[in-house]
Amino acid sequence: MRIVFMGTPDFAVPSLQKLIDCGHEIAAVVTQPDKARGRGKAVTYSPVKQKALEYEIPVYQPVKARDPEFVQILKDMAPEVIVVVAFGQILPKSILDIPPYGCINVHGSLLPKYRGAAPVQWAVINGEKVSGVTTMYMAEGLDTGDMIMKAEVPLSEKETGGSLHDKLADVGADLLVRTLDALKDGTAVRTPQDDSQAGQYAKMLTKSMGELDFSRPASELERLIRGLNPWPSAYTFVHGRTLKLWEAQVIDKEYEGQTGEIVEITKDGFAIKTGKGALAVRSLQLEGKKRMDAGAFLRGYSLEKGEILPSQE
Repeated sequence: MRIVFMGTPDFAVPSLQKLIDCGHEIAAVVTQPDKARGRGKAVTYSPVKQKALEYEIPVYQPVKARDPEFVQILKDMAPEVIVVVAFGQILPKSILDIPPYGCINVHGSLLPKYRGAAPVQWAVINGEKVSGVTTMYMAEGLDTGDMIMKAEVPLSEKETGGSLHDKLADVGADLLVRTLDALKDGTAVRTPQDDSQAGQYAKMLTKSMGELDFSRPASELERLIRGLNPWPSAYTFVHGRTLKLWEAQVIDKEYEGQTGEIVEITKDGFAIKTGKGALAVRSLQLEGKKRMDAGAFLRGYSLEKGEILPSQE
């Protein structure tokens, strides 16, 4: 099929690669504008743009895809289908109506439960046992279009936002190819979403979400740590420095003391009292240092039983 591919982050790259490998004609790739990052403000390309350039595919980067001039460019390309995978802009009806097979979206959850920008991470944070990918026809609402196919992916006990992201990206690529085959041979089934089954909106992640509130139960905090790994990461403060927590275990034991108090120190790590139970910290990263296991951290840094986190001094 003749395809215009719209996508930006790492999640979209396996889908683009799969379409190329399967012999589809990629007329163009549309991705978000380049950004200046880091202290040196070096201009960086999106992962999708990097992949497109690798195969010498034309790349377009409109600031607003809805601008009439760009809509006309898309029309002139005459795509049979527009594939959208984490593009980052809401598409207007003027674009949705261009391709005869429609605009097809690969969404990283089992709709309609997790509509929104960060369904992968919220599935981990909320303790879901199963997640997955949905392909759907795009509509003017946010993730509200008719569904075509789904694929389920079980979550492991130690699933992180990063590990689930990678699994769903690969599963989504395979599901996309199957979806396009069904569209081409006329066997694709449209299933309207049941709005009554829609869960919480999977809002975009922010750095401030990662600050740990130790008055919450240890089980919730442990899931938050995994869900925000690798970005934006969960953290607290120790002696005025940011301390990221990368891995922790729930201790089903009630300790004396205040929430946030370091209630146990062993050679392998330390435990923090929470609103229910405690967190045994196993992997962490002090501001300005590399990630390490908690035992190695304790051999080079002094923490005392009875200290309260977060601590600013």
